[in-house]
Formats: sequence, structure tokens, C-alpha cells
Amino acid sequence: MLEPLRRIVQEVNAAPDFSAVLEIIVERVKHAMHTGMCSVYLLDRATNRYVLSATRGLLPESVGKVAMTPDEGLVGLVASRAEPVNLEHAETHPRFAYFPETGEEKFSSFLGAPIIHQRDVLGVLVVQQQERRRFDESEEAFLVTISAQLAGVIAHAQATGELARTTSPEADAGPANIYAGIASAPGVGIGRAVVVSSPADLYAVPKRRSEDTEGELELFRHALERTQADVHSTKNDLKGILSTEELEMFDVYLRMLEDNSLGGEVIALIRDGFTAQSAWSQIIIEHIRTFTRMESEYLRERASDVRDLGRRVLEHLQQTARPVQVYPQDTILIGEDLAAPHLAAVPFDNIRAMVSVRGSHNSHMAIIGRSMGIPTVMGAVDLPWAELEGHLVIVDGHMGHILIDPSPEVERAYQEVFRKEQDLAADLLGTRDEPSVTASGDAISLWVNTGLRVDTKLSLEMGAAGVGLYRTEIPFFLQERFPSEEEQRVIYRDQLTMYAPRPVTMRTLDIGGDKALPYFPIKEENPFLGWRGIRVTLDHPEIFLAQVRAMMRASEGIDNLRILLPMISSVQEVDSALALINRVYTELTVEEGYRIRMPKVGVMIEVPAAVYQARELARRVDFLSVGTNDLTQYLLAVDRNNPRVAALYHAYHPALLKALRDVVRDAAAMNREVSVCGEMAGDPMGAVLLVGLGYRTLSMSASNLLRVKAVLRQLKTAEMTVIAARVCELPDASDVKAELQRTLDRPGIARLIRSDRPVQQANRH
Repeated sequence: MLEPLRRIVQEVNAAPDFSAVLEIIVERVKHAMHTGMCSVYLLDRATNRYVLSATRGLLPESVGKVAMTPDEGLVGLVASRAEPVNLEHAETHPRFAYFPETGEEKFSSFLGAPIIHQRDVLGVLVVQQQERRRFDESEEAFLVTISAQLAGVIAHAQATGELARTTSPEADAGPANIYAGIASAPGVGIGRAVVVSSPADLYAVPKRRSEDTEGELELFRHALERTQADVHSTKNDLKGILSTEELEMFDVYLRMLEDNSLGGEVIALIRDGFTAQSAWSQIIIEHIRTFTRMESEYLRERASDVRDLGRRVLEHLQQTARPVQVYPQDTILIGEDLAAPHLAAVPFDNIRAMVSVRGSHNSHMAIIGRSMGIPTVMGAVDLPWAELEGHLVIVDGHMGHILIDPSPEVERAYQEVFRKEQDLAADLLGTRDEPSVTASGDAISLWVNTGLRVDTKLSLEMGAAGVGLYRTEIPFFLQERFPSEEEQRVIYRDQLTMYAPRPVTMRTLDIGGDKALPYFPIKEENPFLGWRGIRVTLDHPEIFLAQVRAMMRASEGIDNLRILLPMISSVQEVDSALALINRVYTELTVEEGYRIRMPKVGVMIEVPAAVYQARELARRVDFLSVGTNDLTQYLLAVDRNNPRVAALYHAYHPALLKALRDVVRDAAAMNREVSVCGEMAGDPMGAVLLVGLGYRTLSMSASNLLRVKAVLRQLKTAEMTVIAARVCELPDASDVKAELQRTLDRPGIARLIRSDRPVQQANRH
């Protein structure tokens, strides 16, 4: 059954739309299992009934007309049990329901498997046969496997509104104009979508139009000529290496590029108003689908050749594309996988919000969004992002919603929310010059996490007491190579000078995981448990030494530098890093004559091993800094970039709270400074917990600083200690959050920990 399964999955992935997916499933499963009938029933949420949506073997006119509730029929039995039902003689079962319009009386044996996505039964896949027999285990396993494969496709159709239109074709499902993602940076952004795409990715080309048809045709013909030249050159280089038959494939490529083949189809689309890149990607993707559906294995394999040719031409199109992307003053930046380099060309003041199809609340771009005060939604996996260029978009960073072309009423409601947020921000400015103390007078140092120059201005405006985390990797991302020691020194000097005399904690290069440099890619099956952070720089001491030299040279005469080591999991790593740091200090002060004060050195507590060795680590360094983002990820075994498990990532998980309590206790026992530089510190409720646990230095995004200060100034330290002790004994993160919300639901605090949003009248998908 493995080969039919592979074929079905390939065809489903290449299907042009949802209705085609259903037809492929019923046709191919019926054929693969040699049954008389295969049908798909899908849940219509409006009526809570499972509707016959596609069939091979039942009467076609029954599609859309036959439906069962979870309490009706064998289909309802499969759905209510959420497990397969395998019957030798279906008619004798008490739940058997007869629908004469289907013509199913000729079938006897029955096998049904639920289609489940994230615990939700979206439908039922059924096969039936005329003769009485019980389907064997391998057949049952095959149907369950197909159902599991189909679940993700149906969930996507549900999100885009296609499922509603399939189960209720007579009803107007309306436009699919609300999409759900992961709320990653709070706030509301309203503006026009600008879609950014990855280079040479056929599936990441936005569907854009152009009025300059002749210009686009010229670009396309130029790209074809360059590709044809490349193919000729490659063919000539491989003569004598490849066989004559293998070399003939290059002639096939050349014929495909001619005007009467692919080229002609693309030219027709360009004349219809599409850009050359958009027209090319649409035609190539359609041909890939065609080849994928073919019966011949040889022809199916040609899909990869079409894909390769498509990328070659697209590379030339992207290299010769004319105008630079224009970013309007109300830009909503949207991409499949937004990354720091995408921000390099965008005027910061023009960005109203950011949306990424991939990633989660604690992805690198989400952190940047919070740092820059830009509403951000990550993990919007069902968003038709490539089709949104120029559309009016509202991004709700509180709820994680993206609204496409909202009604005037909805837009006005969100404009009012935006106005209230601006009013609150103005009110909070009144606390900027107030001391950062609790209601009982205990000082709490509020520092900032930064990495972009634009952060610095905002941080200083918010009255930050220092920098708890300067992400040195961000300047590395904006280069096309490793920056030199002198280039780094200039950047670091600028930061140290602007914050002086406040302390600036510079984290050594932290790449790997979800932060791969474009010129130093790290390809791993499990990057978060792989080569990242201190592991990379200790393996490449030339990178580490150059960076530490740049930091220390930049600090001369200012002496506000602190060095932070990321991803520490053993004392050996600390000892090795300290040896290199001491070596640099000796070289600079003794051999080169710099007048530098030895900076304080600290380690990040962000893996469980560091939690349980906090005292040993504290003996070796001057301070500890807890990174709650990664610590939460590793404690809970949840990939923070995976939208499928994002709901399991809980900043208030009791295990995390107990780990935080242990670290602050161990740091105090060793008389060492300890702070929190993770995103939990910038959450007002999280800040209350941290102060209650004993932390007195919190580092956060500058945009959250005044909100946190305003909350802490209204609570006594002893009260926060009691709150923390109480919630640490609760069994679940949801209980912790509910208790915090109940306790802090009081005048003056409630509006600082929640945001009121309009009732959304648009269709939610």
C-alpha cells in the first residue's frame, strides 16, 4: 500500500483546489483498495451535520443532499467515537441508516475512518463493498493514514472558507476575510499589504499586476535568453561526462522555453496584466501539478525537471526586476517567512504591522516586532499571503487576527481601538520620569532588550536604566558576510556611547536554531538541539575573539560594557569562554596599550541544565540572566516556531515558575546579580510574578517598559510575593493565568494588562 499512498499524497499536494482534492481522494482510494465505493463526509458547522461531499460508487446526485448528525447513521458513529468502525454486514448494525437517494443498498461491508485535526473531527472517510467481509488490518491502517493526510488539507479549507462553501453550496459563505495566527506583538495596525518573497521560490511569488506590459515582456524575454544561454553552457560543459540520452534533457529544457511552449503561455498571462515573475510562477506551478498527476512514473519524475527550470528562469527575473519595491506610509509587511533582512529596505516609520505565515510568538521576528513596537502576527498558516499585495489589511496583534478588506464598519471600530491605544501610550508617558519602584518603595531596575539602532532612541525615551540584552547577531544579519572587527567596533561603540553611563549587556553571537545567517547557513534536522549559541563561537574562536576584541575596544573610556554568554549548558563552556575573554583583555591592555576596565561577564540561563547548575555557574561569573523564551521551550519540549504546538507554549507553566524560583534563590546564595531578559519580563502580569519571586532587574522590549512600570508602582512587594507563592502551587498554566487576571482585575491595573477590541463582525476563518 506504500506506493498508492505516496501517489495519493503527491496528487493531493499538487491539486489546484479543494474540490479537486476530494475527487482525487475518493477516486484513488476506491481504486487502491479495490472497493465498490469511497465517499467523504465533511462537517458543516452551521448545522453540526456530516455532509456527503464527494463519492465514487454512490449516485452523484446525492452529493450535498445526504447528511447525518453525530447521533445518526454509521458515519455519525465514526464521528462520535472518533475512531474507525469496521463492519462485515453494515445493514444489521443498529446505527445503520438507509438513504435511498445514494443507491447504497447494494453495499454490505463498511469501513469508516474519522478525519481528525487537532482533536477536532472534521469529517469521515468511508469505503464499502458489495460482498460481506471484514476489512483486514492493513486496509484499515491504510484508510486511517489517508484520513490523517487529508485532515490538514480540510483544516486549511476550513480556514479559507472553502469547506463552508463545499458543505453548504447553496449558502453564501461570504469572503474569507479573517485569518487566525499567533499574537506575537501587541497593537493594531491598519494599512496596505506589501508582500515580500524569498529568492527563486516559485511558491513565494506574490500575484502582482503591472501596467507596463511591454516592460514586463522585455524582462521575461531577457530572462529566457539568459536561461537558454545557461542551459547551452551547462550542456557543453557536461559533454563527455553524461551520456547522449542524459544530454537530451537539456534540449527538452530549451524546447520548453520556446514561444510555442511554456514561454507562450507566460506571454499570454503577461498580456493579461500580470508581472513576468507572477505569470511565470503560475504557469510553472500548473505544469508541475500536471506532471505530478500523471500515471507514468517516468513522467511524474519530470515534475522535478519543470521545477528546476522554473527556478532558473525566476532567478534571472528577480535579478533583472526593474523598480525597487515601494513601501507606502501605511505598509503592512507580509511574507511567508519574514526575517531581519526583509526590514533592511523598509523605512521604519512606514511599517504599521508585520505578518509571517511561519514562526510563532517567540520567533526572532516576533521579538523584533515587540522590540520595535510593531504589531506582529506569526504562524498565519492559512493566510493566502501571495495574493494580498495592495489589499487593505488590519492586523490585530492582541488576538492574532488578520482582516483582509474589512467592511467600513469594522475598519472604523479598529480605528477607534488604535486611537485608544495611542491615548494610553500618551498617558503612560507621564510615568517616564517617575522612579521605578513598587508601591512599598522597593527599587526595580527596568532595562531594555535591543539590537536595532531604532530601538535605542525608543529605549532612551522610555527611561530605560540600562540594556539587559543587546542582540549582536542583528548587525550580522544585515551584512552579506561576517563583519570585520573594526566594523563591529563602530557599531558597538555607538551603542555604548548612546546609553552611557548606563550599563549595556552585549550577548555574544547567538546564531543557530531559528537564526541562521544567510552567508553561514546551518542545516540540521533538529536545530534547536544542535549547533547554536556558544557552541558555534567556541568551535570558531576566530569569530568569538574578533567579537570580544571589538566589544572591549569599543568600551574604552566608557566602561559600561557587560558580556553575556548564550546557550550555556556546562561549566566547561564557561571556562573555555572565560579563557578566551581573559586572553583578549591581556592582549589589548598589556600588549596593545588600551586602557580598558575588565567588563563583567555573565551567562544566560536558558536550558534546564543551567537551571540545575546555577550555583556552579554563578561561582565563575559576575551575573546570571534568565532567558525565559528558550527556557520555556526546552522545559516544555515545545518548538516555539511551530504553529502546531504553539498552544502548548505557556509562559506561566508551573514548571517554569519553579525553575525561576530556584535560579533566583541560587544566585542570592552566591551573592550574584540575577535578571530576566526574556519576553516574560515585558508582560505586566509576568513582571508581577517575577518581582514576587525575587527578581529586581527586568529587561524587556522598550515598548513595554512604561506599561510594566505603571503596574509595579501600584503593587506592594509583599503583595506580589504572596501572589507568586500562591500561583506556584497551582497545577496548570491556565490556572495560573486565570488567578493572575482575577487578582489584578482592579482599577488602574486592568487596562494595562488587557486590550479591549471591537466585536468582529467579519467572517472568521
